[in-house]
Amino acid sequence: MTLTRSPSSASEDSFPAFQLFLLAICRLAEPIAITSIFPYAWLMVKSFHVGSEDDASFYAGVLISAFSLFEAAAGMFWGGLSDRIGRKPVMIMGCCGTMISLLMVGFSKSFGFALAGRAIGGILNGNVGVIQTMVGEIVKNPKHEPRAYAVMPFVFNVGCIIGPAIGGTFAIPVKGYPSVFPKGGFFDAYPFALPNLVCAGIMLFSIVLAWLCLEETHSELFTNTDQAAEHGATENTPMIVSGNSGTDSAVDLRTDHYGTFNDVEVATHDEWRVRPTGSSRSSISGKEVNKWFTWKVAMIVAALGIYTYHSMCYDHLLPIFLQDKRDEEMNILAASGSLFHIEGGLGLETKTVGLIMSVNGVIALFIQAVIFPFVAERLGVFHTFMMVTILHPVAFFIVPYLVLLPENLLFPGIYFCLFIRQFLSILDYPVILIMLKQACPAPRYLGKINGLAASVGAASRMVAPPIAGLLYAKGRKMEFTGLAWYGAGVVAIFGVFQLFSVPRNRDDEAHVHSFARRLSKARRGSEVPKEVVDITVVDENSDVER
Repeated sequence: MTLTRSPSSASEDSFPAFQLFLLAICRLAEPIAITSIFPYAWLMVKSFHVGSEDDASFYAGVLISAFSLFEAAAGMFWGGLSDRIGRKPVMIMGCCGTMISLLMVGFSKSFGFALAGRAIGGILNGNVGVIQTMVGEIVKNPKHEPRAYAVMPFVFNVGCIIGPAIGGTFAIPVKGYPSVFPKGGFFDAYPFALPNLVCAGIMLFSIVLAWLCLEETHSELFTNTDQAAEHGATENTPMIVSGNSGTDSAVDLRTDHYGTFNDVEVATHDEWRVRPTGSSRSSISGKEVNKWFTWKVAMIVAALGIYTYHSMCYDHLLPIFLQDKRDEEMNILAASGSLFHIEGGLGLETKTVGLIMSVNGVIALFIQAVIFPFVAERLGVFHTFMMVTILHPVAFFIVPYLVLLPENLLFPGIYFCLFIRQFLSILDYPVILIMLKQACPAPRYLGKINGLAASVGAASRMVAPPIAGLLYAKGRKMEFTGLAWYGAGVVAIFGVFQLFSVPRNRDDEAHVHSFARRLSKARRGSEVPKEVVDITVVDENSDVER
């Protein structure tokens, strides 16, 4: 017997394209501003002469992670404030805080001042959770939710392409564009001001646009909205970030994209036993239902923490390794057959590094939109998780040996390494979130599990860059810059062993649909999906299904 029920009806309003466009502009400016420092953070720290030259990678890690640390600490405050004074003013204040941070970093002359700029940017920015909440409050019609919720992950990934491109292209312009920016001028005195000024200009544009055109979405502060905010976030929405790069969307297991811009349908099978009196009880004991922190939840959260750690290590080490001085004598013969004698990096210019990181972002978009739904749909969520977890260490162990490649194979080798890494990373993050959603004992515990997962992810993101930088500095002194890559690879190997402690529910199902299919269905105005409940009646005395 199959029963169907439709979700509660919502107002048949038109798709809020303009308001979502304004939100997308604001969301786009955030990752651009935050990730633009990645290509030149190491060079900036070296220019400050903090400690020895070998210590620059460690201090660059501290500089990058400072934003995440203070953003995580202040996120809940900004979320609560948006409940009291509205989403729009809090979002604009967050953009202003990021712009102040950019100017402080761009015009810094010391490590302490740059670090203060990054910290202030994190403290004053609570926009990840606020914008996510605004999307839920803007979209009133469930038919429009697939298209609306696909926008922000896509915009975020585009921002992560543009940000490093700006940072790598405009950092140290006196060296990159000597005919336009001569020595002895303003940008010679402030070599990292130009990329931050460009990003600040983008942020200022988003602030003005939001101030003039964006409407308040809080249902109690704007009378034209209604209580259809059940499609959005609640007081349990996590305001701290977790993800697979310098910044990412908050973990929210109630969304249907799970860190991608693909449509994911998650279904679970629950057993209920019916007493002769007609009353029912779950086949799971009441003690288990009332316990949210189960072994499965704990192990999947641990897997998320391990993934986030080694993924952030990769993001931090890549621009450092690409720019580090290359040993011209380093080749296959110079290595003398030793796997543990790799000196220096690839010696590329900052502008080239920015281009490489932008191409890296394009690769990530392609994998997320095309390859992820193809692989996840055919292998299934758990088998995809097993595959990428087992293969992930390879992505780290192959990078340091790029220095052994001849000049004509260097860039093909770089892009090959980036494709391998993005293939494993892009597939890993969403399937972990899907498994975490499936492991939740009951919907009422999603808020707690969201918060736990976001906290663990944020903690991993905060500690990964300094530790990776410290290992890189140690490896430099040992004439083996691959030490930091090996360190991250060892953590990935630990994730392989931890994989076997993750229980699997064979009855759980998840279907992944491509981004193109999702938008196509939304444009056709497909009717709201119905929730289907399949009921199988079993006579326990005769074991016959009815």
